[in-house]
Amino acid sequence: MKRKGQVILVSISILFTIYQKFIDHRDLFTLDFFIFTIIAWVVGWQYDKARYFEKKARSSEESYKTLIDSLPQPVYITQNHRFLYANHTAVKMAGYERREDMIGKNLLDFILPDQNDRFNDRFKQVRKEKSPATSIEYKAKRLDGSTFFFEVTSLIISFGGKEAILSIGKDITDRKEQTESLLQKSEKLALLGQMAAGIAHEIRNPLTSIRGFIQLFKDHQLKDQYFDIVFSELDRINAIVSEFLVLAKPTATLHTERDITVLLNDIVTLIGTQTILNNVQIAVEYENDLPKVSCEENQLKQVFLNLLKNAVEAMPNGGNIEVKVRKKKEGQISIQIKDEGVGIPSERISTLGEPFYTTKEKGTGLGLMTCYKIIESHHGFLDIHSTVNKGTTIEIILPTSRPDIVED
Repeated sequence: MKRKGQVILVSISILFTIYQKFIDHRDLFTLDFFIFTIIAWVVGWQYDKARYFEKKARSSEESYKTLIDSLPQPVYITQNHRFLYANHTAVKMAGYERREDMIGKNLLDFILPDQNDRFNDRFKQVRKEKSPATSIEYKAKRLDGSTFFFEVTSLIISFGGKEAILSIGKDITDRKEQTESLLQKSEKLALLGQMAAGIAHEIRNPLTSIRGFIQLFKDHQLKDQYFDIVFSELDRINAIVSEFLVLAKPTATLHTERDITVLLNDIVTLIGTQTILNNVQIAVEYENDLPKVSCEENQLKQVFLNLLKNAVEAMPNGGNIEVKVRKKKEGQISIQIKDEGVGIPSERISTLGEPFYTTKEKGTGLGLMTCYKIIESHHGFLDIHSTVNKGTTIEIILPTSRPDIVED
């Protein structure tokens, strides 16, 4: 440590004493001389010490900056969530051209609002532990508003003689997208395998029956009821394949304006025989002045038919089905189908609509999955609420009439 301050102050004290000696003819080595010289020496020593530590801190700060600028990863230093320094990679990642434009900005301006609580909890942990924290992911945004995923780790440092937080991280958007893509492919492959296994299982059962009866025909046992069973099993295979094709093969559909009450009345009439045989009564209630919907008529009829058949089959001892149609809100219409059937356990609600998952003994689950697909293609949604031994309520929400369109 250089003693430049001490030398200057002690020299000033000596020169001032010599000046007084020649001007006022005072003694040279007086008590005042020794007191002032000692004070000058102490003050000079403190000054030199302060200069030394200031220079050391400035050197340390410059070393931080040089090190940070040499790193390829985004690195930045903040104090009270405001940027004190950032390397070129961090500046570029944030969307700035110059570092000076970024300094002083609030770090929270680059974090999406729904990440704020996560951000604050994280920095409390960093200050508490006083050691490098494990990396954490944020969804952040750039100056132009575009978003990206950022993985970062932070630690407490001393910068400019004050406590600050140094953070180092990387943009992991590409990695997240690749992971998401792999997950989607995995889910699709799992679904494909599930559907293939389900189709094989569902078709194998009727084929086994058909094979057995053909063997009886070969032995010249030709009873009428055997033919009826074979035809029934063939119809069952055809129904499974038809439902699967609706899901697997995109078809061009013409959407036209239709009165939802007319469509429902047609289906209620069509299913009338089945309801009478099962001791089921259907009560239909329509709100006045209902708007029309833009739809593919046959597809919506298929949805209503599937749902009403499910409601009838859910009441083996008979019961009542309520169908209510009303305006939901501006631009929407609601169709509710409520039965008094056996109901569905709450833990199974989330799996409804999955292929080959069903609560029926001989069901495939494709019927309800087809309903979901058709309603989705009509830009609506289907909601199911159920209570065991009390019944099930299904609500379909559809947008009201729009100009005719053709969808592929």
